[in-house]
This record gives sequence, C-alpha cells and structure tokens, in this order.
Amino acid sequence: VWSRWAPPQERARMASIAFSGSFVGTVVAFPVCGLIANTLGWSYIFYITGIIGLIWCTVWWSVVKDKPEDDPHISPEELKFLKESLGDGPNDTAPKHITYPWAKFLTSMPVWSIVVAHFCENWGFYTLLTQLPTFMKDTLNFQLEKAGFMSSLPYLVMAIIMQFAGTLADWLRNTGVLTTTQVRKVFNCGAFISQTIFMFLAGHLHTANGVILCLVMAVGLGAFAWPAFSVNHLDIAPQHASGLMGLSNTFATISGYLTTYLIFYVLETGSLEH
Repeated sequence: VWSRWAPPQERARMASIAFSGSFVGTVVAFPVCGLIANTLGWSYIFYITGIIGLIWCTVWWSVVKDKPEDDPHISPEELKFLKESLGDGPNDTAPKHITYPWAKFLTSMPVWSIVVAHFCENWGFYTLLTQLPTFMKDTLNFQLEKAGFMSSLPYLVMAIIMQFAGTLADWLRNTGVLTTTQVRKVFNCGAFISQTIFMFLAGHLHTANGVILCLVMAVGLGAFAWPAFSVNHLDIAPQHASGLMGLSNTFATISGYLTTYLIFYVLETGSLEH
C-alpha cells in the first residue's frame, strides 16, 4: 500500500503516523484491559478486543484502496501529485502477480540489515509489553489499575516522539543534510544506543520515579528507529516492500517468543536481585 500511496519525500512521516497507531493502541489497552480484568474477568479482554478488531477490519476493507486510482474520494490534484512523485510504474504498470525473488532477498546484506534492526527493536518492545505491568505491580508495588496506566505511559511518549522523528527524518533527507542511507543508519543506531543507556540506568536505580523515567525515555527514544528500518523496505525494493516487511516481521516476531522464554528462565528463582 505504501509503495503506491507514500511519496518518497514523505515516507518516513507517513510510516511514523501509521506505526504509531500500534503504540497508541498499547496506551489504551494497558489501563482498559486492567479495568476489564478487574470488573468482568480476564477472559473478557480477548472477547472485547476481538470484537473491536472485527469492526476495524470491516472499516478497513470498506475504506482503504490498494491504489490511488481506485479511491473515489481522491482529488485530481492529489492523484497528479502521487503520479508525479512515484511515477506511473507503481500505480499503472505494476504486474498483477508480482514474483518475489526470495533467493536474492535471503542473500542480500541490506535485507538482513533490516531484519536485524527489526528484530532488535521488537525484542525490547515485546519484553516491556509483556513484562512491564507485572514489573510495575510486583516490583514497584503499584495497584493493578495504576500499574496499567503507568505501563502505558512509555508508549504514549513513544507515539508522540514518533511524529517528530518521522518529520525530522524526511526533512534531513529532503534538504540534503543527510543521505537516505545516513538517515536510516543514524536514526537506527541512535535509538538503540539511547535505549541501551536508559535500560541500564533503570536497572541500577532504587527509586520508583527514577526507574519509570528511565523506562519512559528508553521506550520513547526507540521511536527514532521506526522512521528508519520500517521504511527501508520501500527504499530498496518498492515493488516487493510487502514481501520484505513480511520477512523482517517474521523474524522480529520470533523475538517475542524468545524473550518470553528467556525472562522466564532468568526469573524462575523469583529472587529480589533478579
């Protein structure tokens, strides 16, 4: 969809807006799910969110179009702008059945660079997503409702910073301050280094406010990674961006399973030090 809708000069900004939706959802889900669990029971979390997902899916299929030409609400000026920005290729002459060169993907260093970046970002994301409420409740001694609210705070900050990060990435690229490759590398590395520093500090502080501040900064500054690796698929292979995203997200999702088992192994003694 982005290969046909996102002009190159606006890709990071548009991707940041789109991907920030998952973090806004996290912000809403943490406190709301805590409330649902306390009032209706934990099983209703899945029933209610599943129904919301079905409603969203219906709206998506009704409103979103694959190509600008298929959108009845697009203006002639908007359509002209997209054609001039993207060229006619992605919109008009793209084959109906795209063949994905998987062998070339799997032997491409740029592709594996994206996979590694996506894997690393999701490792931290899934770790905190699954463990932060428990950490807030058991270690910082917050009540369940407060734990849910405080667990959502880092993702609220991340969603806000992501808008700035996407706009900044496009500005640096469009003005020639940095090349596309430099923007992607600087934003990725800067985000990961910042997260490492603040997570390290969080493990060595002994006040709840200090720990929360470090966690908020660690998650929030991770927003700078998303305008980098998440649009790299469009940078290197616009026609195959969906396949590349599926490939990188597959490996990135595996990190969610690995981190869960690793945390269980580390914490199985239940000691205060762990």
